[in-house]
Amino acid sequence: MLLNLGLAALGFIILIKCADVFVDGAANLARNFNISTTVIGLTIVAFGTSAPELAISFNSHISGNSDMLFGNVIGSSIGNILVILGVAILIKPFKIANDVIRKEIPILLLITLGLSVLLLDPFFNDAPHSSLTRADSVILLLFFSIFIYYLITILRADKESNKVIEEPKYKLPRSGLMILLGLAGIVFGSNLIVDNVEAFASAIGISQKIISVTVISIGTSLPELVTTVIAAKKGENSMAIGNIVGSNIFNICVVLGLPVVILGEAITTAFTFVDVIFMAAAVLLLWLFSATGREIKRLEAIVFLAVYGAYVGYIFLQ
Repeated sequence: MLLNLGLAALGFIILIKCADVFVDGAANLARNFNISTTVIGLTIVAFGTSAPELAISFNSHISGNSDMLFGNVIGSSIGNILVILGVAILIKPFKIANDVIRKEIPILLLITLGLSVLLLDPFFNDAPHSSLTRADSVILLLFFSIFIYYLITILRADKESNKVIEEPKYKLPRSGLMILLGLAGIVFGSNLIVDNVEAFASAIGISQKIISVTVISIGTSLPELVTTVIAAKKGENSMAIGNIVGSNIFNICVVLGLPVVILGEAITTAFTFVDVIFMAAAVLLLWLFSATGREIKRLEAIVFLAVYGAYVGYIFLQ
């Protein structure tokens, strides 16, 4: 068990250093193409840092562990906002851009509510458990296609504006290499942490649901956590919030939807209406705290963390 903790600590060191390289590379890539860091945050950063969740979802479904599949996505969706954004704001409060408040967060809220409705089988057809069918997952992937179309419209607007956002510090080849090496290190470091913390948790007798929505979901969200905190500290606020919003959209639509479309229906016996309420409430809180267009304060970050604490408390009491 001591070896597990030592390897987890090593993974964390690798993760922090590589996230720093990744953020610098992503920011400079945006400047090389003269597009906003919001777009980079919503795409390359968000999708790249969600790679661990996607791998775990496929592995969970193939092994027949549907609860781990749902816990990975639901736990990450809740944790990304309440923990990751909460910690980032606690370290350095920042303001969220108006376009993110008016467009990206409402899109995330719509997709989250859509998933919530799809998981309410016991309320709509008296099913014994919640499930996600191939048809449900096709709906999630259609939501994702709408999000991609929205991103294309942003790219077109950036291109047509002809406004020079900021001169890049590094040229395109170096920026691309920094992204690739940084992301590889992020995935390696996070896997090292997750594998060893999961082994430690199992050894001391923690249940599968608790592991999935805490150790696994937060562990696989470490790339988002470190990337968001470092982006915020570097003043890349648009990238920080874009990473969270984009990651949640990718997690719900692709990380959950794609394995079910390919491998078939997934049924969960562990996740209930309460889990769905917390998932939707996290997005709603983000929208409410940012809706005024002012800087989100540390007190609101504490509210995020307190709500997450309540959710973890609910899980332990079940």
